[in-house]
Amino acid sequence: MPKISVEIPQELLDDLDEHVGENGKFVNRSDAIRGSIRKTLDVLDEIDERHGRLQDDE
Repeated sequence: MPKISVEIPQELLDDLDEHVGENGKFVNRSDAIRGSIRKTLDVLDEIDERHGRLQDDE
């Protein structure tokens, strides 16, 4: 899996960390960020579909 480097404001990182760990929804930061990216892409696909911009995989 490729690794990337991003700059994240401390406020966002602090909020993210509240959802990571033993009592959180995500195992680690990477898992949380991957989940967020997947969700964002799903939302963008829904928007594109509503506007007729999605191409079929055929």
